[in-house]
Amino acid sequence: MAYRNGQRLPLDESGAGAGPVLRLSVNPRARRLSVRIDARAGEAVVIAPTERGLSQAVAFARSKAVWISERLAVRPKSRPLEPGQVISLRGRPVRLEAVPGAGAARLVGDGTIIRSGGEGEAYARRIENLLKREARDTLLERTDHHLRALGQGPVKMGIADTRSRWGSCSPHNRTIRYSWRVIMAPPPVIDYLAAHEVAHLVHADHSPAYWSVVERLVGDHKPWRKWLKDYGAALHAVGR
Repeated sequence: MAYRNGQRLPLDESGAGAGPVLRLSVNPRARRLSVRIDARAGEAVVIAPTERGLSQAVAFARSKAVWISERLAVRPKSRPLEPGQVISLRGRPVRLEAVPGAGAARLVGDGTIIRSGGEGEAYARRIENLLKREARDTLLERTDHHLRALGQGPVKMGIADTRSRWGSCSPHNRTIRYSWRVIMAPPPVIDYLAAHEVAHLVHADHSPAYWSVVERLVGDHKPWRKWLKDYGAALHAVGR
């Protein structure tokens, strides 16, 4: 059977039931077949370097069916942005509160409370907009810091809500995009992410030379990479 990039199919080869889903992905930079869990989408992503390699990748994923099912079963539950909820902002707990009217969300007191007007989806949208503004301001500052450290010129920076990637860098047009959700992580993790993407302006791959640039910028990066791996799914569950 021929598979194609972006195709979705059941983990169960028989196709019976409404079990876990495999999402096929072709990544020319991949050096081997791999499977990762997209906790936000509730899917397993099957990655191959070429489209021709997808059939082997699917067989590999199905051989890991028990592991995939277990990982998807324990993914964090969604946490809506609603009054009374406690979320993180730069690694600190922040309580969400509602106020009458339709005013924009704002940080109050010592930054441990976000108050906003609106109800339901309108309320959640105002909270998310505040988090995006905070993410843009912080990531712009850290990006500029690392650009200066490497003697690099300015870049175009964007904030998005990607399904799995925390950031991306396009060296050819000097564009960096970040997931706004990283603003919920501790400051060293945010700083690491900015360094990770800026370093791709020097090396577009993940070679040892690339990682040496990241280390120049933030020192030992392994704890922050591990933090995103361990807790990133919980950030993706916020507001879902």
